[in-house]
Amino acid sequence: MNAVPSVDGMNHALTAAVAGFGTGLSLIVAIGAQNAFVLRQGVRRDAVLAVVGICALSDAVLIALGVGGVGAVVVAWPGAVRAVGIVGGVFLLCYGALAARRVLRPGATGLSTEGEAAGTRRRAVLTCLALTWLNPHVYLDTVFLLGSLAADRGALRWTFGLGAALASLCWFAALGFGARLLGRFLARPAAWRILDGLVAVTMLALGAMLMSGS
Repeated sequence: MNAVPSVDGMNHALTAAVAGFGTGLSLIVAIGAQNAFVLRQGVRRDAVLAVVGICALSDAVLIALGVGGVGAVVVAWPGAVRAVGIVGGVFLLCYGALAARRVLRPGATGLSTEGEAAGTRRRAVLTCLALTWLNPHVYLDTVFLLGSLAADRGALRWTFGLGAALASLCWFAALGFGARLLGRFLARPAAWRILDGLVAVTMLALGAMLMSGS
């Protein structure tokens, strides 16, 4: 007789996890600065594991903070969020300008050699950290929105959060490691200019939005 409640409990937990996975995926898949960077690193095959790990782990930490109720505390310091937005906006504008420069100078784009990849690994890690932690939109999606939705799940809020964190891991792994399938297409310099153009437009647009406080 105790088996029925146990099965019901497992069904409720699975439903919460699936809901968290679907919600998290819907928020992460939208094109943004982080996704554009992961895509480019994946195509270049440059520090892909480190970049994917940073993105997934960072999202997991932020989701945990949201599920734990930190979002309500952060609201008390709107000035801090605004400061992060300004710093992040400046960073995105600078990164977007560099991507635009690569579009105008095609010789600066292309697949890295092994030595170049080793030399830029630290830069890739630092850039990934900045794109993740200096973007207020990341906090809005993970800490505030997912945290609020998880709170509605009551005792299953952590299961919901686990599903969302799993969605983040699956997405970034697919984006980073799956991007190498585009290698043949991006062997042409013109294709790299298109990719860098997409990165430039994304970074500059998001940077301008953050600077304007949108």
